Amino acid sequence: MARTDIFDGISEFLTVIKRGSFRAAARELGVTPGAISQAVQTLERRIGLPLLHRTTRRVALTEAGERFLAEVRPAADAIAGSLDALASLSARPSGTLRLLVHHVAAREVLAPVLPAFLAAHPDIAVDVITDSKRHDLVGGGFDAGIRIGEFIDQDMLTVRVSPPFSWVVVGAPAYFAAHGRPETPEDLARHTCLRFRLPDTGDLYRWEFERDGIAVTINPPGQITSDDSALLRAMAVAGLGLSYSSSQNARRELADGRLETCLDAFAPARDALYLYYPRSSRLQPKLRVFIDACLRRMHERPRD
Repeated sequence: MARTDIFDGISEFLTVIKRGSFRAAARELGVTPGAISQAVQTLERRIGLPLLHRTTRRVALTEAGERFLAEVRPAADAIAGSLDALASLSARPSGTLRLLVHHVAAREVLAPVLPAFLAAHPDIAVDVITDSKRHDLVGGGFDAGIRIGEFIDQDMLTVRVSPPFSWVVVGAPAYFAAHGRPETPEDLARHTCLRFRLPDTGDLYRWEFERDGIAVTINPPGQITSDDSALLRAMAVAGLGLSYSSSQNARRELADGRLETCLDAFAPARDALYLYYPRSSRLQPKLRVFIDACLRRMHERPRD
């Protein structure tokens, strides 16, 4: 049995009432008068009552038609209004942009982007959740997220929103003066290392290197373990051990000499911060203009 659409015939019925005849309704909807008549008759059969009095000169509502019109027209107007409102979103981006970002991305991307972005788009509100864990972006109701590329699920669309950076082993000059510099990743077994615990899984993060195109991972020894990379970096500055960090995260300490790198010859492929989002979000005007703002800021960013 064919499935009946509850809206079948309603548009034709309302257009006949608005235009006053089947012929005029047919011209507006781009069909034949016979098609309009058939659609209204099908609607009447489904309801079980006649909705229109038909004569050769005019069309008038029956009592059932008047009641049906009174109940249906406000709903039809509400639907039309909703469609117009949604269509206006494409002309002027608006609404709340919900973002799930790593705390590094909040500092490196959002802090410099948001002032100009909000000034340019006063109809957009931004709701930011900062978390190092990999939450379910879609299940959490987020429009997009920003985090380091290697931690993004492969089914997401991505846009790079930061300069590329390297993964480096860093230590204080005083630590190197007292303990020497490791020459190979295996030498880390004889050093004190500051270990990072992944917030989302609780696993220890293995330090990643590359030798002759082959990946090498090391589970380093150490007295201090934390899921706070800023704390580990501070402990490295204090000379308590070596830390594994992105060059972007440690750039200030490297620039002023509080930290130095080692094992640079074994650094893995470079990475970056990426804005990521599900395919279903790609046409949202509020997200499109935010992506444009992030890209514009990245290209205008002064070199450190």
